[in-house]
Amino acid sequence: MSLVMFTCMVGMMISPENISFVNSSISLIAVAIGAGAAGTLNMWYEADLDAVMSRTCLRPIPSGKVKKKQALIFGIVLSILSILILYYFSNLISSVLLAFTISFYFFVYTIWLKRKTSQNIVIGGAAGALPPVIGWTISTGNISIEPLLLFLIIFIWTPSHFWALSLYKSQDYKKANIPMLPLTSGSEITKINIFIYSLLMIPAIFSLYIFNLSSILSTSINLILTLYYVYLCFFLLKSSSVIKRNLLAKKVFVYSIFYLFFIFLIILIDKLRYNLYG
Repeated sequence: MSLVMFTCMVGMMISPENISFVNSSISLIAVAIGAGAAGTLNMWYEADLDAVMSRTCLRPIPSGKVKKKQALIFGIVLSILSILILYYFSNLISSVLLAFTISFYFFVYTIWLKRKTSQNIVIGGAAGALPPVIGWTISTGNISIEPLLLFLIIFIWTPSHFWALSLYKSQDYKKANIPMLPLTSGSEITKINIFIYSLLMIPAIFSLYIFNLSSILSTSINLILTLYYVYLCFFLLKSSSVIKRNLLAKKVFVYSIFYLFFIFLIILIDKLRYNLYG
């Protein structure tokens, strides 16, 4: 949720158009409500899986704090409310994108992909990559190459992030019978895929400079952060023992969160610096 909101805010703030503080703040709140709605519907549908996984067993439905019917009603109401608020305080394209994001996350990722294919988070990652595009459209009312590059960064980042999690939490996914890549193809194939996707982040980051979305300085800093990410994924690839593999997978997972945050933070600082000093 924190990354969703932050990347959405960055997409909004680096756009060439200005929007009032009130409209931008309420629009961001609407996106937060929509993200919460998607999570609520996901937890409603997957309550049986959440109950058997140590990572999710304390969520509201498995722990008995919220009933399934309550969660479903709450999720539907939040979804509708978020879309209507965003339409009123922003524009049609932003509200349509938010509606698409919620629907894609719930119907495509949660219901269709997650229990059927190990590529669930690759395809489903599109939902998590859309917030900066929504943020951009909140300000501009249109889609251009810049927010699509931000989308691409998150989309490429997502598989290595979640496959690292699934490596050291593989027993959890096994208990829930979720076909994550370590269970369907083994840890070695998973480590190779994590490393490949980390390498793909290099051209994704460099594309920001090519399309004038970041300066040479901010691009260089983000490339350094990326090379360290590749370095961690390479050592994960070369790990042999299960204990070392799990420790490195957890390290990759934790770093990946801060990595994505700092990429977008640097993009934002670079844009604000340019606006101040040219």
